[in-house]
Amino acid sequence: MSDTTVMETSSSDQSSAGSVPARPASPRPRGGRRVKLMVSRVDPWSAMKVGFLLSVAMGIAMVVMAAVLWALMSAMGVFDSINSLASQIIGDAAGQEFDIMDFLGFGRVLSLSVVIAVIDIVLMTALATLGAFLYNIVASLVGGLHLTLTDD
Repeated sequence: MSDTTVMETSSSDQSSAGSVPARPASPRPRGGRRVKLMVSRVDPWSAMKVGFLLSVAMGIAMVVMAAVLWALMSAMGVFDSINSLASQIIGDAAGQEFDIMDFLGFGRVLSLSVVIAVIDIVLMTALATLGAFLYNIVASLVGGLHLTLTDD
C-alpha cells in the first residue's frame, strides 16, 4: 500500500527510452501514514475460537480465585467466627451443633466454581459466535466499523 511507485532504470534503458529521466524516490512523511479501513465482516469461526480460548482462561482464573479466596478466609478465621455466631443465635436447643463447613467445605466450593466455569465457557463461546453473526448482519446494512490506523 505505497503512495507512489518508483521505477529505476539503468543507463542502457535510459538511452533507449529517450529523454525521460527516472524520478528520484520521494522522502516519506515524518508523522507516519494514516490508513482508513473498514471492518466489513467478522469470521464467526475465528470469533468462536477466540471466545472459547478467552473463556477457558477466565474459567481457570475463576477456579483459582475461588480456591485462594477460600484459603484466605479460612486462614483469617472467618468460618470459625460464623460458627460461633450461629451457635450463639441458634443455641443448643436443637441438640446439634451448627458447622458451616458442612455447607462451605473446600471441595464443595471448588466443585461449584468448576461447574460455574464450564457453564461460563459454553455461554461465552456461544455469545461470541452469535455476536459475530449479528455484527455481519448489521455491517451489511450500515457498512461496518470504520477505523483509522497510523504507521509509526
